[in-house]
Amino acid sequence: MQKLIQGIHEFQNQDFTELKGLFEQLAKGQQPETLFITCSDSRIDPGKLTRSQPGELFIIRNAGNIIPPHGASNGGEAATVEYAVAALGVKHIIVCGHSHCGAMAAVLDPSQTNKLPAVASWLGHAETTRRIIDEHYAKLKGKRQLMAAVEENVLVQLENLRTLPSVASRLVQGDLVLHGWVYKFETGEVFAYDPEAGQFVELAMYQLPQQQAAARKGELRTV
Repeated sequence: MQKLIQGIHEFQNQDFTELKGLFEQLAKGQQPETLFITCSDSRIDPGKLTRSQPGELFIIRNAGNIIPPHGASNGGEAATVEYAVAALGVKHIIVCGHSHCGAMAAVLDPSQTNKLPAVASWLGHAETTRRIIDEHYAKLKGKRQLMAAVEENVLVQLENLRTLPSVASRLVQGDLVLHGWVYKFETGEVFAYDPEAGQFVELAMYQLPQQQAAARKGELRTV
């Protein structure tokens, strides 16, 4: 705790002073462009990972970066997504899973939550992920199966997001883009799901949907 208190003093005396103008501007309101959904794991720092300034990311964190589908939960996730999409008008939503995810390990091995009934109940929202792994990745073992669960869970949560009315409406309008990321914190690598390739690719190779559309138009013009 003392380390945290000391950190606050250093923030007030150093960081805040350097960003005072930014914080004064943020006091008038926020206009984040991106909703970043990730795990509560202490090893993940969205701001540091993306080198974002205060006010740039609207963040949801929970065990397993889970977004229950429409009507499946009365938790705060749907309300927070709705606020980000309908009130703040974010243009991008990123679901970011990560390596060595304890939540996904518990999804694969429910016995880990025998004495954690609230956690077990919450991870029930990842039942689709568990079934996908059981039915399609049963031959994988250990870390490989866990990483498959992390990746598939990101894709499941993207599908769940599409069931939320506020998200579905904006997707129809064409002014909201969903992204699936996986962060390997031990290497610093980030992989993004490429729908055209049907797999996660290194972020450096990932093209935004607008870039993909432009590339396709370019190909058509050269034919």
